[in-house]
Amino acid sequence: MQPTVTHILFTTDLSTNSTFALRHAASMAKATGAKLHVLHVSEPMSEDAKVTLQMFMQDKTSRQNAMKTRTEHVKAILTERQKTFWAELPPEDRGIRDQVQSIEVTEGYPAEVILRRAKELGCDLIVLGAHNHGLSQTFLGSVAKRVLRRATIPTLVVPYRDD
Repeated sequence: MQPTVTHILFTTDLSTNSTFALRHAASMAKATGAKLHVLHVSEPMSEDAKVTLQMFMQDKTSRQNAMKTRTEHVKAILTERQKTFWAELPPEDRGIRDQVQSIEVTEGYPAEVILRRAKELGCDLIVLGAHNHGLSQTFLGSVAKRVLRRATIPTLVVPYRDD
């Protein structure tokens, strides 16, 4: 009996490689008819960053607005990248966009949030991109390593590509 893929969690760090990884997630969604969930997790601000923000923004409301603006900026980037991605697909593949069930931007520790959301959404597959470090060497990023170590469902890590 073959495993059935009904829900795919695509995680993006908004890097260049994440678009390549999305192509793989979309292709798998098309092939299986699975629903696609898009997730970006922003790391929480460090305590040092919060103290610095507090030093320069004495007003609590201003600090809260700055934090809200940070999240809205990430959402805007993700929305624009999604729009561009789907528009650049060949016409026969644009219908895959209808399989996107959710697009979410949240704050937390990426590996933990990815694993938790995959479980909550009932995902059968996680797709994420690897990071490129060094001269033409591909290494897994720390988030990908953590997800792979703890995932209870298949996880596809798409390697970095120069093109």
